[in-house]
Amino acid sequence: MRKDIHPDYHMIKVKMTDGSIVEMMSTYGTEGEQLSLEVDPSVHPAWTGGGTRLLDTGGRVSKFKKKYEGLGF
Repeated sequence: MRKDIHPDYHMIKVKMTDGSIVEMMSTYGTEGEQLSLEVDPSVHPAWTGGGTRLLDTGGRVSKFKKKYEGLGF
């Protein structure tokens, strides 16, 4: 592996949207710098399970459920 091609990996502070601060390893900025997030796992629907309503466009979900209703879904 070639030397001196990889970025510096160091500890930074990450400020979550709720104001809490977490220390983690990163290549962002310099040692001890703070990164403020606009979206993080505590608020994003992909991690919180929010927005799970599924739109039944063209009856596809209903059609699927009817097709496999005997399998216990």
